[in-house]
Amino acid sequence: MTDGLVIRPDDPGAAHVADLLVYHLAELRGHMRDFAFALDANGLSATGVSFWTAWRGDMLVGFAALKRLDDEVAELKSMRAAPAARSTGVGRALLAHVVAVARSRGYRRLYLETGTAALHAPAVALYRSAGFMDCPPFADYQPSPHNQFMSLPLQGSS
Repeated sequence: MTDGLVIRPDDPGAAHVADLLVYHLAELRGHMRDFAFALDANGLSATGVSFWTAWRGDMLVGFAALKRLDDEVAELKSMRAAPAARSTGVGRALLAHVVAVARSRGYRRLYLETGTAALHAPAVALYRSAGFMDCPPFADYQPSPHNQFMSLPLQGSS
């Protein structure tokens, strides 16, 4: 249920983001070890990265980021719904927001890297339902049993 959901630009280093970001990084690193490429607050604050939080009232229910790779290509980074907000449409709303922003910025393709563990299955199903398809590794990523790569054409082809 996304009624009352507000997605806004935010600071990944803000105190109100810290607990959810720490949880996100710990969970991924616990399952993916050296193959967890999620960005910390410094990485999410870097030039070329846009960061948004999702709120229901005064409760933080998720976050997502978009990283510019070049003039035509971007990467969906560090998307997370808070545990209490899972299965409420927060992930779908964040994904739709990031895709819409990527399109508005003129990107031709949106990539993502995610894990292969069972905990990633709901996210992978969401990405597939939005039209993402498997692809080879992109940018500086290397293939591993812990990672999978997906892409979504946004405008034309690339």
